[in-house]
Amino acid sequence: MEIEFYGAAGCVTGSCHMLKIRDKRILLDCGMYQGKDEKERGNEIFPFNPKDIDYIILSHGHIDHSGRIPLMYKLGFKGEVICTEGTMDLCSAMLRDSGYIQEMEIEWKNRKRMRQGLEPLEPLYTSKIAELSMYLFRGYAYEKSIELFSGLTIRFKDAGHLLGSSIIELFIDENGKEVKLVYSGDLGNTNVPILRDPSKIDYADYLIMETTYGNRYHGNINNQLEKLSEIIKNTVKRGGNVIIPSFAVGRTQEVLYVLNHYVEKNMLQDISFYVDSPLAAETTEIFNKYQKYYDEEAKKIINKGDNPLNFKGLTFVKSSEESMKVNKIQRGAVIISASGMCEAGRIRHHLKHNLWRKESSIVFVGYQAEGTLGYEILSGKRKVKLFGEEIAVNAEIHNLEGLSGHADRNGLIKWVEDFKAKPKKILLVHGDSEAQKSFKELLNSKGFNSKIVQINEIFKDNIKEDEMKLSYKEELVNYIESIDNLDNYDREAFIKNIEKILNKNKQ
Repeated sequence: MEIEFYGAAGCVTGSCHMLKIRDKRILLDCGMYQGKDEKERGNEIFPFNPKDIDYIILSHGHIDHSGRIPLMYKLGFKGEVICTEGTMDLCSAMLRDSGYIQEMEIEWKNRKRMRQGLEPLEPLYTSKIAELSMYLFRGYAYEKSIELFSGLTIRFKDAGHLLGSSIIELFIDENGKEVKLVYSGDLGNTNVPILRDPSKIDYADYLIMETTYGNRYHGNINNQLEKLSEIIKNTVKRGGNVIIPSFAVGRTQEVLYVLNHYVEKNMLQDISFYVDSPLAAETTEIFNKYQKYYDEEAKKIINKGDNPLNFKGLTFVKSSEESMKVNKIQRGAVIISASGMCEAGRIRHHLKHNLWRKESSIVFVGYQAEGTLGYEILSGKRKVKLFGEEIAVNAEIHNLEGLSGHADRNGLIKWVEDFKAKPKKILLVHGDSEAQKSFKELLNSKGFNSKIVQINEIFKDNIKEDEMKLSYKEELVNYIESIDNLDNYDREAFIKNIEKILNKNKQ
C-alpha cells in the first residue's frame, strides 16, 4: 500500500489522496481548492493522469471534497465514484450548481478579456459535464461491506458532518498482508441539529485524519443558539436585517432547524425569513428524503407531524427577480444565502445592501478559509470590495462557531481516543499549519504517533526497515518537541531517554 497526498495537505481545502493497491489507483476524495488555497495551488491541473484512476471513494458532497470530479470526467476518467446514497443525491445538485458557477464566472472574466483583446478562457467544467459525470456515481448504505476488487473492501460509517457524510474504513489485502486504513473525511460536531454524532471506530492500522479545528474550541452550542435568537431580535428592534452567509447544503438546513424551534415557541415573531439559494431549496428536499439519517431528536419532531425544516414566515427564494426584491427589504428580515464563505452567489448582493448599515447584522455560522471575503470581514477589515466597489463594514459582525459542522479540538481528540487500540500512524490533513501543529502536539502528548503530511508526500506501508527508521526519527523529534524548556530539563533524564530511543531502533 502506498498513499500520495495531493490535496488538503498543508492546507484546508482541495482534499485528494491517492492509494496504490496492487495494480489499482484509488482517490480518496477529489475536491476543489478554495480561497487562499485556490490562489496558491490552482484547480486546472492534476498531478496524475485522470485516465489512470480506477475509483474515487468520496467521503461527502462538499465542494472542497467533490468539486473536481466533473473535471476528472472531462479529462478522461471513466472509473466509478463510490459514496453513500445521500452523498450521491446531494452531488447531483451540488456539482451541477458548481458547473453553473464556473460558467458564470468565466463569462464575466471573458467580457473583460474581450475588451482587452485577449483570448477567451473556458470554465473548468460546465453544469452539463457535471450532470454527465453523475453516471459514474454508485451510492451505498452505511455499514455495508463493499468489495471493490480482490484486495480492497470498504465500509462507510456516519461522520455526522453533512447528510451522507462518511468515515471510510478500507480493508486492504496485499501480498498476504492485511492492513486497515481509516479515512476520517470531515468529522462532525457533536450535539448539532438534525445529524447523528460521528460513528466510533474500533481500530485502524493507519488513520488519515482531518484537523480543521485542531487548535480551537466551539463553546456551548446551546448558548450559541440562544445568541442567534438574541441577535435576530435586537437587529429587528433597531430596524435592520440579519444576513447569514451559509453553505447551501448542511449549514442552511441546520440553521432552519434552529429557527423552526424559536418560531414554534413564539420567541421570534413578525419576522420574515428567506432562504435565497436555489441550491439550498433543492438540497433541503433531499434532506427531507433522507430522514432516516436524522438523529433521535429530529425524528421525534417528525413523528409529531412537524417538518423541522419549514415554518410560518419562511420563503425559499428561487428566481433572480425574487432575489432582487429581497435586496430591497430594509428591515425585519433574516436572509440566509450562499455561498458560506461569501466568495460567489447571491450572498454578495445581500452583503452589498446591508454590510454598510450599522442597524444590520452579519452572522457567520461556518468556517471561513483564509483568502475569502468572509475571512476578511471576520478579520476586522473596515472596508471590503464587492463588485468592484468598496463597501464599508458598519454592520454588527458575529461569529457563531458553535454551529460549525466540524468537530473542535475536544471532539477530534475524543473521537480518536475512543479507538480500542492506537493506530500505528496518524497522518494529519485538512487544516492550517497552526491547527495541525497544535493537534499533533496534543496527539503525541497522549502517546499517539502522528505526522503532518505535505503536498506530494508519499507514505508507504511495504518496507518495514524504512518504516522503523522513519518512526525512530520522528520519535526523537516528538520527544524533543514535547519538552517545553530544554535548558531547564534534567540533563541525565534527557540523555537516558535519547539512548532508550536509539537502542529501541537497533533491536
